[in-house]
Amino acid sequence: MSRLAMKRLVLCIALSLALAGCSDNEGAGTGGQGRGDANAGKALAEQQCKGCHGVDGKGIGPAIPNLAAQRERYLFAALKEYAGGQRSHAALRDMAMTLGDREARNVATYYAGLTPIAPTATNAPMVSPFDRGKSVAEACTPCHGLDGNSKTPGTPNLAGQQPRYFVTALQEYLTGARNMAPMHGLIRDMSRRDMESVAIYFASQTPAARPASGNPTAGEPLTALCGGCHGAHGVGDDAAIPTLASQDPEYLVRSIKAYRTSRKHPEMQRAVPSLKDPDIESIAAYYAVQKGRPALDGQRLIEDITERCDRCHAGNIENPALAIPKLNGQDRDYLVMAMRSYRDNKRQNSAMHLMSVPYSDTVIDSIASVYATRPAK
Repeated sequence: MSRLAMKRLVLCIALSLALAGCSDNEGAGTGGQGRGDANAGKALAEQQCKGCHGVDGKGIGPAIPNLAAQRERYLFAALKEYAGGQRSHAALRDMAMTLGDREARNVATYYAGLTPIAPTATNAPMVSPFDRGKSVAEACTPCHGLDGNSKTPGTPNLAGQQPRYFVTALQEYLTGARNMAPMHGLIRDMSRRDMESVAIYFASQTPAARPASGNPTAGEPLTALCGGCHGAHGVGDDAAIPTLASQDPEYLVRSIKAYRTSRKHPEMQRAVPSLKDPDIESIAAYYAVQKGRPALDGQRLIEDITERCDRCHAGNIENPALAIPKLNGQDRDYLVMAMRSYRDNKRQNSAMHLMSVPYSDTVIDSIASVYATRPAK
């Protein structure tokens, strides 16, 4: 991934979090009718809300959000979205549908005026995906090297590989879509988060070009079709499409030929049959000598994301045009659930869905941990 593409990805992640919880209608916040009645809101909270959120605004269990000191505009917009079905929660929808605008505003005003909830021990500190991935990667070093640059012919380099593609490849070994028995034994006990973390670790390493026995010069013109997906010189910007630059040539030859028989990929299966064996060897030789680069900076990934999110979510300055929630001190499990809901299109906001698709579970977990352990304001 190019440095420019990395900046764009981080910006997309930051923007998606900056808009988390925003109403699709900019004017939805307080209905344009000012603040509500906190005393009336307290009475409603005691009747309908305290069973989950408490009178003090603290969620009574995991994945139940803290409401105390949350932005009033956001709370009102959230109630309207539950009532309108943009958010999926049966009990909350039934309750929200019984509230008129004035009652919803009163409840929002009440909870917004409460003292913030202090972080609890259940909001565990963040474990860096990069550090976790480095630990998991120790099992890979005998074949792939500590930094993901293999010294064994026929064994692929993992350094600089695109992270989403990497996870997909591991899952294909597990399901048998790729036939490599030793790999299956090594990764069968890995969790999804282990896979995502080790993908971030290897994506952050610098690949080393490999010597090629074929003819790189002959291979270059044959890569014209490949470049449309894999990028110029084998380095692309799509996290789901593999980087080919600096890859082991024997591994590339074997992989390309596999699309003739066992490996399934419609575009590759259409492209490969027209290639003769010497063509494939030349293509592999060309990509092997190209200079690769890290796909991302995993050591700064979470820091970069949260720094940009803080501009809207961490402070007390409220955008008068948007209903944006505070995240500091929020329940970690709730933050995880909310971000996954946008990613998986369970909250009806098309812009949020498109921008959050790149999030892996381990990145979402880490972002949630950062905000959950910060003091609320």
